[in-house]
Amino acid sequence: MSFKVHIKTYGCQMNERDSEMIAVLLQHHGYALAERESQADAVIVNTCSVRAKAEDKAIGKLRMLISARQEHPDRIVGVVGCMVQRLKDDLFRQVPGLDFAVGTHVLARVPAILAAVLAQKLSDPGYAGGFADSPSRSAMAERGVRAHTAGRAGLPGVVPISRKAGTQPGHRPILDVASADDPYDGHTHLPGEISAFVNILFGCDRHCAYCVVPEVRGGEWSRPAKDVIEEVRQLVAQGVKEITLLGQSIMAYGRQTHVWETTDRSPRGFTEPLPRLLEALNDIPGLYRLRFTSGHPCGCTAELARAFAELPAVCEHLHLPLQSASDRILQLMNRGYTAADYRAAVRRLQEAMPRIVLTTDVIVGFPTETPEEFDMTRAFLEEIGFDNVYIFKYNPRPGTPAAQWSDDVSAKEKLRRNHALLEDQGKRSQAFHQAFTGQACEVLVEGPSLRNEARWAGRTRHNILAVFEAVPGLKAGDLVTLRVAQATAQALYGTIERKTAG
Repeated sequence: MSFKVHIKTYGCQMNERDSEMIAVLLQHHGYALAERESQADAVIVNTCSVRAKAEDKAIGKLRMLISARQEHPDRIVGVVGCMVQRLKDDLFRQVPGLDFAVGTHVLARVPAILAAVLAQKLSDPGYAGGFADSPSRSAMAERGVRAHTAGRAGLPGVVPISRKAGTQPGHRPILDVASADDPYDGHTHLPGEISAFVNILFGCDRHCAYCVVPEVRGGEWSRPAKDVIEEVRQLVAQGVKEITLLGQSIMAYGRQTHVWETTDRSPRGFTEPLPRLLEALNDIPGLYRLRFTSGHPCGCTAELARAFAELPAVCEHLHLPLQSASDRILQLMNRGYTAADYRAAVRRLQEAMPRIVLTTDVIVGFPTETPEEFDMTRAFLEEIGFDNVYIFKYNPRPGTPAAQWSDDVSAKEKLRRNHALLEDQGKRSQAFHQAFTGQACEVLVEGPSLRNEARWAGRTRHNILAVFEAVPGLKAGDLVTLRVAQATAQALYGTIERKTAG
């Protein structure tokens, strides 16, 4: 019986990719992954700090895990990610009993930190862990002692945390994320997946007035193009059909860091770093779909629009955050564009790729936002015709410029604005999806539907959920043609006409 670890993830696709990397590194160090928390000897919570609600959920979850030690007295509980980066040692005050905390820059060291905590527990005569009879216990203990010693002597930033009221005896290691950066490991993907996330840009230099990302993720740096291309080649060779490139502000890829060799040439004459990367990945045999997120209007250049039009693998979908259509609010937010700039970016994309589908983010109730400025945003959303809008009620994040301003839009008014946009978008999505009725769409099959296992589900190239009856021989990863029979605001429903690839 092996030592099992369960990872609970909150937050964005970047966090999902971080959790996958941690999971594979743990496996490389001899740990097993537990699908369910109840099976785990250790639980690691990967956290998000973008909104207060995300941090509240994570802290609540950690406290529940600590409380559950009455039933699982020897379970290790750790926390990683953005919330660690922001709160640092204060996490141990807010969640007494935590075993370790690791921030965003050094996630590759999670196995060593876990081994150090495990070594402490194994050296405790009273320890009676659920893996006590494991044949690998002595190896685990030896590895743990080595990692613990290395942590004290050679791993920068592993520091003892003083015992506080309510904590268990012993030190609580936290990795000070400012101390060192670990390289991104492109070999840390779980096998058997049909879609994969690939990081190409880390950090953010935009410093929007409401956002903690530059604090918790650091400054921008881009991976060399050759490393990204090699990672994607390996994933495709393993059966991956769809790649989503990740970056906090992905269109800044290659603008701060030199990512191409001087001998590299673009067959289609692209000169900008991101379109050149999309071209190189598009030409990898067996890669059927290519996406990237999140966008920014300033990156919607004529060359990027041409990439959408000329590269078959690049899907006709882009997530392009708006946040507000009031120029005054956009300036306060430090977004770096006006409503007219955003509109021009959309038109540039649509002229090159008329079938492109856009989704976006909007913040309601930003400090000093008037009802009239909210109405500007509401009208702009209708004008552009987004397929989906992710709406967030503004809440101040500590340390950001906006947190110093009066949060003067009432909670009731924020809720009203939120509901108004949700209602608008429900009607818009319904009408948008209804237009697909009778049409044939390419769908990448993901597997049985989460809500009804008798049906299967997948995604169109526009990233719209599609639900259908399974046919003999169907498997995850197949590309099929779906004839759409009906639609809702959430999904398309239809029947499979033929299999196109898989």
